[in-house]
Amino acid sequence: MAEETKDLKGEVKINPDVIAQYAGMAATECFGIVGMGAISLKDGIVKVLKNEKASKGVNVAIKDGKISIDFHIVVAYGVSIHAVIDNLIENITYQVEKFTGMPIEKINVYVEGVRVID
Repeated sequence: MAEETKDLKGEVKINPDVIAQYAGMAATECFGIVGMGAISLKDGIVKVLKNEKASKGVNVAIKDGKISIDFHIVVAYGVSIHAVIDNLIENITYQVEKFTGMPIEKINVYVEGVRVID
């Protein structure tokens, strides 16, 4: 369901899928993130998704004009997961709030795997 805002000039509707795609692409640009993670329900294997499918590892909910985002990420081997997540939250909060004009209520991060960068 799209979030709707109205003003004197008209209305704006933002589909959560648009925010998920934007947030997923922004996340893959953050230091230490190899890609978004998607778990295959069939066999429990984590697949690393690059930019073209980055929104598959992102869930967005909009309630009362505030955005909540869940990220399923794969991090690079040898980096501090804490530092990667802090960087992700800071960057996504700034980028998505600037993009949408709506505040971020919360960001949940699920580390689905670790990969060696080639």
